[in-house]
Amino acid sequence: MNPALKTSPAVADDLLVQMRQQLARKDQALQAAEAIIQELREALRLERIKRFGKQSEKLSDLQLELLSGEPGVSSEEISDEVERGPLPEQSADDSESKSPTAKQQSARRAHPGRNELPAHLKRVERIIACAPEQCTCGQCGKQNTVIGYERTELLSMKPAEYFVTVLMREKCACTDCKEQGVATAPPPARIAPKSLFADETIIEFILRKYADSLPLFRQQAILRRDAGIDVVLDAVLRVGELLIPIVAGMKRDLLTGGYIQADETDCGVQIPDKKGENQLARKM
Repeated sequence: MNPALKTSPAVADDLLVQMRQQLARKDQALQAAEAIIQELREALRLERIKRFGKQSEKLSDLQLELLSGEPGVSSEEISDEVERGPLPEQSADDSESKSPTAKQQSARRAHPGRNELPAHLKRVERIIACAPEQCTCGQCGKQNTVIGYERTELLSMKPAEYFVTVLMREKCACTDCKEQGVATAPPPARIAPKSLFADETIIEFILRKYADSLPLFRQQAILRRDAGIDVVLDAVLRVGELLIPIVAGMKRDLLTGGYIQADETDCGVQIPDKKGENQLARKM
C-alpha cells in the first residue's frame, strides 16, 4: 500500500465527525425547508378558500387548485363540487375518508321507487331464451311453445363516442395554365377557427359547464380518461367573446325603456378588481 494513502486514526475520526456535522446541517436545512413548504401550502389553501367562500373549506387541495384555473366559478359550481367529493385521480385512501355519519345518512335515503320510462325513448328488444330444460314438458316430453314474454324495461345508454372529423378542402388547378396557380376551397365558419374542437363539441362543453354545473377541469379529466386526450378547453372563452355584441345589444335595449325590472335574488360572483370572497350581486 502506498504510504501516502495511509490515514492516522485521529485524522479518520476528524473526517467522520465532519461528515456527521454536514449531515446534521443538511437534515436541519431539509426540515426547515419542509416547514416553509407546509406553511406556504396552508397559506395558499387559506387564500383559495377566502377567494371561493366558506363552503370551499370542504374541498381538497387538488380541487381548489383546479378551480383556481377556471375562467369563472359560481357558487352553485362550488356547491356541486363539494357534493361530488374528491377527484377520481386521488388515491383510494382519500376516497374512503368519508365520515361514518355521511355514510349513514346516505344509507338512510329513501328509495325513489321504480318509475316508468318515457314513451318517446327508443325501445330495443332483447329476447332471453328459456333454459334447455324449460323448453320440454316435464310430463309428456313435448316441446314447449312460447306463449308470451315477461317484460322488464331498463334505461340503457351508449358511452360517448369520440371521433375525428377530417376536413378535406379541395385544391383545384388548371393543368395547362400553371401561371393561374392553385385555388383552395374556403374553410367553413367555426366558433374557434384555431381550436382542435368542432363546433358541436364546444357547444357540449358549454352545456355541461353552465347547464350541468360540470367545471372545465372535470371535463378535461373525462376526456383524458375516456379518449386519452389531454388538452385545455380554452375554446369556451371564445364563445364568451362572440356573445359580447349580444350583451351590448341587450344593454342598449334595456336603456331605451322607461324603467328597468330586475330580479332581486342575490348571488356570489367573482370580479377581477377585488380579490377574496365572492362579491354580492343581483341576478338580472
